[in-house]
Amino acid sequence: MFRLELQGRRAMFRKGIIALSAAAGLVGGLLVTGPVTAIGDGGGYAERHEGRDGDGGGRTENLVFVQTNKPLGNTVQVYRRAADGVLTAAGEYETGGLGGATVGPPVDALASQGSLVYHDGLLFAVNAGSNTVTVFRVKGDELVKLDVVGSGGLLPVGVGVHDDLVYVLNAGGDGVVQGYELDDDGLELIEEARRSLGLGNANPPAFGDAPAQVSVDPSGRFVLVSTKSHNTVEVFPIDHDGALGDPVSNTVDGTPFGFTFDREDGVVVTQSGTNAVIRFELDQDGKLVPTSPSVPSGQAATCWIQRVGDFFFAANAGSSTISSYRLDPDGQLELLAGAAAAPGGGSIDLTASDGFLYVQLAAAGSVHGYEVGEDGSLRLVTTVTGLPQFADGIGMEGIAAT
Repeated sequence: MFRLELQGRRAMFRKGIIALSAAAGLVGGLLVTGPVTAIGDGGGYAERHEGRDGDGGGRTENLVFVQTNKPLGNTVQVYRRAADGVLTAAGEYETGGLGGATVGPPVDALASQGSLVYHDGLLFAVNAGSNTVTVFRVKGDELVKLDVVGSGGLLPVGVGVHDDLVYVLNAGGDGVVQGYELDDDGLELIEEARRSLGLGNANPPAFGDAPAQVSVDPSGRFVLVSTKSHNTVEVFPIDHDGALGDPVSNTVDGTPFGFTFDREDGVVVTQSGTNAVIRFELDQDGKLVPTSPSVPSGQAATCWIQRVGDFFFAANAGSSTISSYRLDPDGQLELLAGAAAAPGGGSIDLTASDGFLYVQLAAAGSVHGYEVGEDGSLRLVTTVTGLPQFADGIGMEGIAAT
């Protein structure tokens, strides 16, 4: 009954979003578009797809978004993606909030995966320095700010989205997950969707103590949170109207950091402390059941992970490399290449779009884009420069794509 009612409520939301689209130019308004250094060979870009946009009848370009996390004014830089994967600068937009950082990060200021998330024509950005979250509508290759709301806690570092439900991960203090519903005005707080992680952190927390990721499983039944130094993945059931039930605490040794979902409803998790990747099945009770042993990358600081088709790519910040994995015919996780790419520059967060993998290089202040081959190999196709370089504990973090 709950799922049927929720589906009906979301269908009403879809109708309401059309009215919102017609008025998008009047809600929040387009912020200042600043100069961004042009990169690469722009070329043509023939591939486009339908997306919700400000006039209700336009198209959303193939885009890559990079969050600068600037402490005096967070921004998102937008790049058009050509059919060959090459990126061309399209603009920079203020979020209306401030960037921030954990304490003592080696190269990744927010120590998290998923601080910038694209979903169904909308872009969600955390403002860690001002404890807020910004929602943009993607209109063509422009961003229109719809809403800026309190994150429900301290130092927001991640966002998870499913249909019209949004969950924000706050790393400061005890750590808080706060849920929201998308409505015609933006984000509406769900009182019953606030859950403490009980981490006992300071604010801001130490790099190693900050929770790393929040995400909703593909079925929309659970919210998952990785806690790093507590060595758990907390699984919260999603109850009526997006409220969160009591969590199932799953022990994951080796400092769990980033995670993603595979085609078989499995959860693939990086173990940043042991530089390995492990796969679990998420059962109907919220328990993570290991399906294969941990598979070491042979690299240093294996933290972020992104699925591209049948392959998984893990970013190793310590060795500035990208490792590649896949599932074998028996469903066992296997390492293809410890260093499928070695871009240097402190590889951190990743995103993917139409067979291309894009990697933030925090220390270098750049993004590398790779074409993923049929065998899982990586071929460099584009480089973006001129982004904020990590220095004095602060730097860019957060990347997403349409």
